[in-house]
Amino acid sequence: MTKFLSFISRAYVTLVFCIVFMPMAIILVISFSADSYLSFPPSGWSLKWYGTVLGNTSFMQGFRNSAIIAVIVAALSLALGLPAAYALVRLDFPGRALIRSLVIAPLVLPAMMLGLGILMVFTPAGLVATYPGLVLAHLVMTLPFSIRILQTTLSNLGTDVDEAAMTLGARPLQVFMQITLPRLTPGVIASSAIALILSFDEIVLSLFIVGPRLQTLPVALYRYVDERTDPMVAVLAVLMIALSLAIVLVVERSVGFAKAFDR
Repeated sequence: MTKFLSFISRAYVTLVFCIVFMPMAIILVISFSADSYLSFPPSGWSLKWYGTVLGNTSFMQGFRNSAIIAVIVAALSLALGLPAAYALVRLDFPGRALIRSLVIAPLVLPAMMLGLGILMVFTPAGLVATYPGLVLAHLVMTLPFSIRILQTTLSNLGTDVDEAAMTLGARPLQVFMQITLPRLTPGVIASSAIALILSFDEIVLSLFIVGPRLQTLPVALYRYVDERTDPMVAVLAVLMIALSLAIVLVVERSVGFAKAFDR
């Protein structure tokens, strides 16, 4: 009976993984198609669509914009999220529980509603179709993730080591810079990586803010698919997945995501 249950469990897990990864595998295969349209299986094999993507000015400009915005958003998410997380975990002040709840509000709201609200605010301020506008819009989405991850990491660290340092005469700033921050490194790297990936792949909020002269790679892909369908779409999807996967693997190999949440 035990062996049968073990077999069922493994089969179930295998089935779930197949359902999750099968679309990615199909996209990967189509990206090497020699056909001029989407078809599976392909009638021939070629790398020409990868060269076409790399030579497409619109996609390369979109990639450049997405990369710049993602790096800025990741840096700001950390710069704003770390002090906020520290205050919500280590400091005691009126309304702390309410602020904790408000922090995750952007994650609860539907993306379309959030995007429309941002557009209504940004239009009078002249932030539509600008780098600052896209950065702020993405920050609304990434900042709650950064704060939550850093909150979890800080909560798991405890305060024993910090309090011991203070009893030995260390100042609060010294304690934070020399003791708390080094121990917080896995959470800092994990939150920055997640903010980077979320910003780079964001499309719903971007659709409300971009303009004809400024668009991100996901928006460029969305508009391209609206007009035509060919293996170039699959190539872009593969490249975006590969980039996100590379970031995750680098973080996992260097510090490990589990260290950001475990004691």
